[in-house]
Amino acid sequence: MLYPSIDNLLKIIDSKYSLVTVAAKRARDLQENGNETLDHYVSDKYVGKALEEINAGTLRIKED
Repeated sequence: MLYPSIDNLLKIIDSKYSLVTVAAKRARDLQENGNETLDHYVSDKYVGKALEEINAGTLRIKED
């Protein structure tokens, strides 16, 4: 089962395109810099960690 679920993530970021873009950028940042914001992650992969950060509220979209 996918954690966090896509339904929960779409409540935070309302567009699938925006969700994928934010998660991909954050995953690349995690891979290059390794500055993790959560104490514990369920996923071992960078994209999963980025999605967990979005779900936890530590990663948000900057709106203009």
